[in-house]
Amino acid sequence: MKLSKILDDMYKENIDSMLVLKPENITYLSGFRSSSYSILILKDEPVLFIPKMDLDEAMKDSKIQVEELKSFDKIKESLSGNVGIENSLNVETFKRIQNDFEIINSDIIERSRSIKSENEVKNIQKAVNIAEASIKDVELVGKECEVAAEIEYNMRMNGSSKSAFDTIVASGPRSSLPHSKISRKTLEDPIMIDWGAIYNNYCSDMTRTFIKTEKQEELLDIVIQAQKRAIDVIKPGIKASYVDKVVREVFEEFGYEKSFIHSTGHGIGLEAHESPSLSKKEKTKLQKGMVITLEPGIYLKGKFGVRIEDIVLIKNKAKVLNKTQRKLRLL
Repeated sequence: MKLSKILDDMYKENIDSMLVLKPENITYLSGFRSSSYSILILKDEPVLFIPKMDLDEAMKDSKIQVEELKSFDKIKESLSGNVGIENSLNVETFKRIQNDFEIINSDIIERSRSIKSENEVKNIQKAVNIAEASIKDVELVGKECEVAAEIEYNMRMNGSSKSAFDTIVASGPRSSLPHSKISRKTLEDPIMIDWGAIYNNYCSDMTRTFIKTEKQEELLDIVIQAQKRAIDVIKPGIKASYVDKVVREVFEEFGYEKSFIHSTGHGIGLEAHESPSLSKKEKTKLQKGMVITLEPGIYLKGKFGVRIEDIVLIKNKAKVLNKTQRKLRLL
């Protein structure tokens, strides 16, 4: 179904064949994730080229005809007419085909990926459940890196193939850095944790901030209010940028509009960050079946930061997939 729709869209956009290298796009269409480099050629009879070491597994699991990947010249022979390429195509590969074909940049596959099937939503929900189960019994003592390692170990033990991204554990002043790198620093308050699991190739992504002082609670309450406001306005047909605007208006009410220094959220699925972006300039309209994150935060430079992040499925309204409570306190 996914494949036939994309082939129809290629026809509408005057694309005769398409060179697909992005692993997530190949997984999305073939159901197989290679351990190394693979190439998918989309045309009336698609072919997935796989290195020899993965060939047996691919022939068993791929929904698309499989051939051994031997040379790029063989790949070029499979292309014809107007050739579609992904926006993420590397420059080296582009140079190898640009003089032989009429090239058309296309995000056909990414657009399709932004609308999740029922099975994809189930996989994301399972990844959410794994992540949430993996933090329940974690003791928030010791060093940031030790807590991150325990969470990642728990996710593996609970069924995650790996972490969706490098787990963030940022405490004290370091919590004012939205994507702080892991450190061997002893935990202070507050403690911001951003983590995610992967189940059947699908990601989860969530954040909780463990607070201690009245000021931290005050800011966390504002962040929770901003997220709830976003959840309330989400429905099919509204622009992603409008959700971001609503969140910023809450922060502006309390005088913290300059302390929210990233976008409100992003799509999630085979990648932890995918289309659409919930940012100021995003023109995409939300649709049923999209799965997005909502992650408002307030960051006081050099002092501390607080952020909450949950995953939302868009139906007739927003359905939050997370169950973990938003306000968590340190003892």
